[in-house]
Amino acid sequence: MQSHEVDYEIFGNDMQVVEIELDRGETIIAEAGAMNWMEDDIVYEAKMGDGSNQDEGLMGKLLSAGKRALSGESLFLTHFTNTSNSQRRVAFAAPYPGHILPIDLSQMGGELLCQKDAFLCAALGTELDIAFSRRLGTGFFGGEGFILQHLRGDGMAFVHAGGSVVKKEINNEVLRVDTGCLVAFSSSVDYNIEMVKGLKSMFFGGEGLFLATLQGTGTVYLQSLPFSRLADRIIEQVPTSSN
Repeated sequence: MQSHEVDYEIFGNDMQVVEIELDRGETIIAEAGAMNWMEDDIVYEAKMGDGSNQDEGLMGKLLSAGKRALSGESLFLTHFTNTSNSQRRVAFAAPYPGHILPIDLSQMGGELLCQKDAFLCAALGTELDIAFSRRLGTGFFGGEGFILQHLRGDGMAFVHAGGSVVKKEINNEVLRVDTGCLVAFSSSVDYNIEMVKGLKSMFFGGEGLFLATLQGTGTVYLQSLPFSRLADRIIEQVPTSSN
């Protein structure tokens, strides 16, 4: 299914919101609870499935919902459709500070892999799936990288990154990244987890026991403030009953 062509505008600096402009009949799909505001004549409906396969039956929708449940996401995606003859707008924002990345999947070879909580919204026609990592080391030790979301399509998708965002182009190179700092990458890049070398570095380096290793040629998006790191800092400052 060819994705709907949507226009958009991003507002803000560190607490960004993306406003999507829909023509009549155009639809945007989004994570449950991501919508901030919408104009009149936009209707929304929670559905099991992304709507990319019009012939998908009940069992296919249940399988898709089950996969999303395994990744810790909501069973449903919300579909927002413009029913007016005029253009209408609907806006989405992520629940914590960071930046919204507009990604044209047609320029990424039609595929994108991203962290399970990075997806925000996408044009109807985008297929959402979960990608289990191929190697046991990734599965057992990947932390946030255990399950990756797989986006397929030829339209616009929007993902969220915490803190500042760095886009890197690697050309037959190796890049090692803290597992939480990896946001998204093109499907041409191979992904694995490697254990930190040296017992002293492993236990006293403060960088965790494992690093994500990206190898190949393609695009990689990195974030400076993963939500897990932000949550750890907040928890450290929560007063306990003793003080």
